[in-house]
This record gives sequence, C-alpha cells and structure tokens, in this order.
Amino acid sequence: MSETYDYDLCVIGSGPAGQKCAVQAAKLGKRVCIIERKEVVGGVAINTGTIPSKALREAILHLTGFGERSIFGASYQVKKDITIQDLSSWCQHIIRNEVDVVAAQLTRNDVEIIHGEGAIDGPHRVRISHGSRDTEITAQFIYIATGTRPARPDNVAFDQEHLVDADGMLTMPRLPRTMIVVGGGVIGTEYASMMQALGVKVTLVEGRDGLLDFLDPEIQEALQYHLRQHGMTLRMGEKVVKIEMIDAPPNARSSTGKLVEAMLESGKTLRAESLLYAIGRQGATRALNLASVGIEADRRGRVRVNNRFQVLAPANAGLTVGAGGPTHGAVPDADAPAADGHIYAGGDVIGFPALASTAMEQGRLAACHMFGIGCQSFPEHFPFGIYAVPEISMVGWTEQQLTEQDVPFESGVARYREIARGQLLGDEDGMLKLLVHPDTRLILGVHCIGNGATELIHIGQAVMLLKGTIDYFISTVFNYPTLAECYKVAALNAVNKLAHM
Repeated sequence: MSETYDYDLCVIGSGPAGQKCAVQAAKLGKRVCIIERKEVVGGVAINTGTIPSKALREAILHLTGFGERSIFGASYQVKKDITIQDLSSWCQHIIRNEVDVVAAQLTRNDVEIIHGEGAIDGPHRVRISHGSRDTEITAQFIYIATGTRPARPDNVAFDQEHLVDADGMLTMPRLPRTMIVVGGGVIGTEYASMMQALGVKVTLVEGRDGLLDFLDPEIQEALQYHLRQHGMTLRMGEKVVKIEMIDAPPNARSSTGKLVEAMLESGKTLRAESLLYAIGRQGATRALNLASVGIEADRRGRVRVNNRFQVLAPANAGLTVGAGGPTHGAVPDADAPAADGHIYAGGDVIGFPALASTAMEQGRLAACHMFGIGCQSFPEHFPFGIYAVPEISMVGWTEQQLTEQDVPFESGVARYREIARGQLLGDEDGMLKLLVHPDTRLILGVHCIGNGATELIHIGQAVMLLKGTIDYFISTVFNYPTLAECYKVAALNAVNKLAHM
C-alpha cells in the first residue's frame, strides 16, 4: 500500500515558478499547498523585483515625458519636481493589484496558502515556522521556488539611502542628484537607465568590456550608444575595489552632507550622492535545511537540477547551474537526483536565465514531470526581455553564436525612423533585426531595441516556432501605421542582401 501524505505537492515560495507549479498540479486534481514566508504572496517578482521595477519604469517614462522629447524638445517634462513618493505611490498601487491577482488565482484553484518559513526536515517532510509556532507537513513531492536576494558583500555598509541594493531602490527617502551603479547586468542596466531618464547623473561601472554580453553585438552597441548620448558615463572593464561613505567637501552638492566614494582597481575615484550595488544575486536557500536530504547549494546559494527539474545530489557538483542547454537553466543529465527524486526546483534559485517568464514555464514543466503528464515546451525559443530605457528583447540566435557554430546567415534591419509609427512615437533610435539562413530562408533570430520591443518580439517568436521563412513577412500585410511593419522592412532588407550573395 502506498504511503499517505498530507499533500501531493508542497511548494516552498510563491514567486512565478512556485505559483505556476502549484496551479498546474492543482489543475491535475492534486492536493497542493504553497508556503510563503511573507504575509503577502508573489515573491520577489511582485514585491521587490520584476513588477516594482517595471512599474517604476512606466512611472518614470510617464511623469518625465522622456519618450516624447524628440518631438517636443529636450526640456519637455510632464511633471516638474518628481519625488520618490510620486514614483512609490504608482508602484505600490500596481503591486497591491498583482498580489490580489495571484492570491485569487491560488485560492480559485484550491491551493492552500500557508504563511511561514519553510524548511525541509527529512524526506517528504517540511517544517513551517511562524513566529514561535512550528508545524510539520508531509508531501509526496517538494518544489523549491525560493528565488534569490541581492548579493551584499560584508564590506559594504548598506543603509538603503546612500548605499542601496536592488530591493532598496523604491524605499530611498529622496531622489539623488548623482548615482554610481556598480554592475552592468540586467538589473544594473535597467535601474541605471531609469535614473538617467529622471535626470540623475549616472556613472555605470562594469567589469566586462560591454553591457549585457549575451545580446546580439549590434544591439549591445546601440544600447551603449543610446545611454552615452543621453549623458550616462560608462566605465567598462573597470572593477570597484572599495566603497565607503565620506563627508561631502564644502564645494560638493549633497542634500545629506554625505557622499559615496568608489575606488576602482585602475586607481580612479568616483563620488556620488548614492550608489546602487547590483553585482549578482544569492539563492535564498540558507534556511531550507537542504543537508537533511543530501542537497548542497553552490557558493551562490543555487541548486542544480536535471532536465526534469529534479534537484541533483552533490555527486554532480561539477555540473554548472544555468548552463543553458535545452531547458535554459537545467543540465541535460537525469542522473543521481537528490533523495529519491521527489524534490524539484525552478526559477531564479536554479540560475540562468533568472527571468519571471522562464520561471513560470519551469514551474509548469516540473509539475507535469512529477505526475507523469506529457508536456511540450520550446526552450530554444524562450524570449528575453530587458526593461531598460530603451527596451530590449530577443529570441533565437545571435550573430556571434551563429558565427561560432559555423552557421551561415544574413541579416535584415529596420529602423524605427523609417517607420511611420516610430515617428508618431518619437522613437528615432529603435531598430529590429532579423537573422536569416541564406538557403532555407528560415528565421534564426530576432533582436529588437526601442519602444515596445518586448511586445514586438512575439511576432518573430511565433513565426520561428512555426518554421516560417523570411517570405512570410514579405507576403503579409501589417496594419499601418504600426511598429509591426518593421518585420516587412527588415525582411525586404535581408532579401535584397541575399539576392546579391
């Protein structure tokens, strides 16, 4: 007789991965609970990460009129003297609505929400601590979806006013005049560009030679050009070795009498009213008691999974988290799962690409694998969205990847300034790029920077999934005026090049 458990599935963490795993299992008729240590559901994505940062971006673009300055002039602004309270109130409204939506979805699907700190207490057992109260439940499967927190080195005295991490951006008491951003990854680039749009003088320091090196090189160059054109200082190939707070010199402008000083390895010294530290994130696994079931997190708190999203035992410690591959974050090796294979994980806690969209899909797939349900996914066509100013999105191969793999290709480019809708939106710098196989004429990659890029990318994604060729875009009629016309213009540009090969 099979063992009886309190639940078929216990999910630890209510972020995107946890939500979708729980809901998918519930739709299969399973008894599901979700453990959330905070008093509200949604995890980092809704409360401090994805949704707040995107809400902040929309508030900034609306209140500053940044997108319309090419039409009305560089001094155009919708609201003078924008305060952090203006931005925060906008964001809190969005956050409250999203929390309600997620809570209602879980309740509607009969997922039991248990508030408290969840920890694994041996095979199939989870201990939940809430204040002075501890309870224990059993579950056939356990899904780890605890996400990440900002990496905070011990030698940086974060006060969330002058020295802030990503979680502290919305709680700063005032907007600074100047800011140093350490780290040119997705989070650092997004926040740096938002602060620049607000009129903050930003210096971005990145140890690599360029920002977001996973982007197509032409898009990367366009981003860096745009940021510099709007006044940002980029310090590429530089490393910060020391950060400290100092008293502002008499001739320095500082609303608090303090400045942050960042010493670079090259000997340069940077000073600003505030500093955002955005170098990496740490997996939130410390309190999970992973050792009780033979699991070991890496030095950044992340766990390793196979292509079924089962957590791997330490014997696989040589396998890299987030190595890419067919599942964007899982290693394609189903050997030696931890315990008896009943513990799964997904979302940011398993590493790259650490996007809310892919986390949702990982949660859905994990639930299907647990309960033996056939499922289909297209990880090679997962889109990437970067909500910087300007917006960036991509799907498929980059030029660099195709070159490294000896895959022949041709490119076609459409620039927003050629498109009537681009002129109407005042976006003269945006562009859409198609990568095309010269023989099969299949679309190999789509890359976009500019207004609506994260929406526009899905047209190309759909055509790629359906094995469409460049000819589809040439033969299709698009509404006029729309940004979607970029596909036809880029396709014609690619075909013209192919004709002369």
